[in-house]
Amino acid sequence: MNRAVKIGLAGSCTALLVVGGIGTYNLVHGLTSGSAGDRPPRAEGTLDAETLSDSPPSNAEAVKLTRAFLDSWARRHLDGAASDTDQPDTAAQALRGYASGLHLKKLTFGHVSSTGPSEVTHGATKVDFEVTARVAGGTWTYPSALAVLKGADGTLAVHWNNSVLYPGLGEGQSLTAGKLPVGAGTAKVVARDGRTKLSSFPSLREIATTIGQNAHATGGSSSRGVGVVDGDGTVVERLKVFAKGRAPVVRTTIDAGMQAVAEKAVKDAHLQGKPAGTVALDWRNGHILAIAHTGEDGNIAINGIKSPGSTMKIVTAAALFDRAGLTAASPAPCTDSVVANSQVFHNDPGVRVNPSASLAQAFAVSCNTSFIKAGFHYLVHDGDASALHDEAVNVFGMGSWSIGGGVATTDPSIPADVEGGDQAAQFIGQGRVTATPLFMASVAATVRNGGFEQPVILPGQHQATAPRPISPRTAGYLQSMMRGVATSGTAAPRLGGLVGVGAKTGTAEEGDHTNGWLTAYDSRVSVAALVEGGSSGVDSAGYVVRQLLSGG
Repeated sequence: MNRAVKIGLAGSCTALLVVGGIGTYNLVHGLTSGSAGDRPPRAEGTLDAETLSDSPPSNAEAVKLTRAFLDSWARRHLDGAASDTDQPDTAAQALRGYASGLHLKKLTFGHVSSTGPSEVTHGATKVDFEVTARVAGGTWTYPSALAVLKGADGTLAVHWNNSVLYPGLGEGQSLTAGKLPVGAGTAKVVARDGRTKLSSFPSLREIATTIGQNAHATGGSSSRGVGVVDGDGTVVERLKVFAKGRAPVVRTTIDAGMQAVAEKAVKDAHLQGKPAGTVALDWRNGHILAIAHTGEDGNIAINGIKSPGSTMKIVTAAALFDRAGLTAASPAPCTDSVVANSQVFHNDPGVRVNPSASLAQAFAVSCNTSFIKAGFHYLVHDGDASALHDEAVNVFGMGSWSIGGGVATTDPSIPADVEGGDQAAQFIGQGRVTATPLFMASVAATVRNGGFEQPVILPGQHQATAPRPISPRTAGYLQSMMRGVATSGTAAPRLGGLVGVGAKTGTAEEGDHTNGWLTAYDSRVSVAALVEGGSSGVDSAGYVVRQLLSGG
């Protein structure tokens, strides 16, 4: 008789294999004693390709050995079960790990049947069976299978690999039962209402994933069940859940209602499918209330680094007030063109020449020549054109921000060392000046708040500060001027009927097209929007901003 089946069940036995005497059989003893009757241990690797029979085992032979193997396994005769395999030492260790990892209390097998030649193991016969394991936390039933090989001398052996324990279990993996620790990325990232998942909004799915992997989550509880453990002890797959836990929660600053409006606004029909991005802030504290975008080149709301056009005139005007002592009533003639550093600059179409314009009037109609002439005259000295950069850093907090949760944002840039025509172009948001909707929403927020509050998406996240607050004088002038833009200036066609709104439009040239910008605030929020390919700020970004300020 083949030594591998000496203590197997009789060939006619088809009963379910059941562990007996669990109450009196010590689990630790069962894991370590390894009694195998009179069966000698099989040498590791005694069956290989050169010693296999020309034909696989018959179905009856394969089933008979499988039942013997499973019977020994069920009775905790683990060394005996391992000796029925072609890798006894490896199998014995794995069977012990199975019992200890699952805190095994009882093991039964049933539905043992052969399905013929194995499609995976050459020269083997496949045998299916069902496993029922009583483990820590509950009872787990699953289908499994193994392959039986036959040597040239008629010796039979179960071909050992980790999938004998559980189908698909890889090398270096094991099973565990009990508490299943919460893995990375499983945190529930929600809006500030504590309920709405950020992942339910298309624009925030990637952000939600990033925050879930990086931010500190609170609350939650472990589930209980069976899982696959990797070599480093990490649960990589949950196979059976007996008691479902609660995911820990990361609460963000996002306002679910405003986010829903923003998602709709960036798809406004007037934009004709052009890429758009928008950000809304609570100007009182810098909390990000909404981030929405369309397009295929990433999140342009926080990473769309573009020339901001005339929205930069907010910062230019602030520098003229702070550094040159100008007022909103200071003369700022609006001419058809102006030359600075041998470069000719023109106004956008539709801007009327007004030789007697004040700075406030030039701001309202977005006259480029007024701001280039004033900026170049008052803010560039002996070739030093760093005044606009300094104003942006010192008053408007321009720098490298972390909004929290590992979410990447692109920093704005107003270089301090600009030369040539860029020394004038910067004052109208062109040349080497770049910004994102996130930054421009913050610029408007600084004006309305009377001071810089760095945007954050996590409450309690560290917020950078500006070296000095905006002066009440400068903030007052800017608020009055931005109010004029909304009521009777370039933003009036979209925002004129809204209460308490201040705004600034912008149109920036980029290659063979223009981009439309608009930033604004009301009594609650500040908003900025960018539409790539927008013909003008008011006729593209204006539609996005209006929806956010009017609640959709």
